Amino acid sequence: MLRGTSWQRLLPDVYAYRGMVLDHRAWCTAVGLVSPPRVAIGGPSAAHLWGADLLAPEPPVSVVAARDGWMNRYPRVSVHHTVFGVGDVTLLHGLRVTTPARTAFDLGRRLHRPDALILMDGMIRRGVLTIGDVAELARRRDQWPGVPRLREIAGLADGRAESPMETLMRLLFHDGGIRAPQPQYEVRDRRGRLLGRVDLGWPAEQVAAEYEGDHHRERDQFRRDITRMNALQDAGWTVLRFTANDIVRRPQETVSRVAAELARHR
Repeated sequence: MLRGTSWQRLLPDVYAYRGMVLDHRAWCTAVGLVSPPRVAIGGPSAAHLWGADLLAPEPPVSVVAARDGWMNRYPRVSVHHTVFGVGDVTLLHGLRVTTPARTAFDLGRRLHRPDALILMDGMIRRGVLTIGDVAELARRRDQWPGVPRLREIAGLADGRAESPMETLMRLLFHDGGIRAPQPQYEVRDRRGRLLGRVDLGWPAEQVAAEYEGDHHRERDQFRRDITRMNALQDAGWTVLRFTANDIVRRPQETVSRVAAELARHR
């Protein structure tokens, strides 16, 4: 056993230097050290290891275990028992992790719809997952629980989303009956010069929807935003700007505003 103030205990027989940054990857590594052979990092934790954003600041490490396997219960570990198919698990940086396709297959069947879509978008954006991978796995395991729900979510996935809130905004408009926009649409002038890129764009109506996160308040970013917005407006575009509060707490008003603006430009 390691003793002294320089070390901290994470799990039984797993210690970390006290000055070490304990991010989610570090916790996944710690859990991997105490996991039996028939256990792998899966679910949201696997999605994060494959490049997707975390859904919460300090989530538990999600692992999947074979139905006839076992895994000790730890406070920071969430265990889901399942059936492993051939090729479902691989090694990533020395850790047993579900493959991107199996990870997405589990996310779409088990997670809340918005969370699953955020993580799928993130893995597609990182280039480790394609919708074809998910569709093929769903085809081969058509009788597994939750596959119809998985297919619906996978059909909405789009790796062009650059943040979780952009994914939520796109899902909000889809559920509100608004025609699908083009994520990260590049607006150009008549000479083909780039005027700006918008989060979600409806080119026919020249309407855009933008998510305004906290980083837009930084001085340099604010100045760039003003220049870009002026150029878009001069080109005849209407840019609607929304915050997290608009998307999460005022969804009906947000959808109505976009729908009205699109109708006005038709």
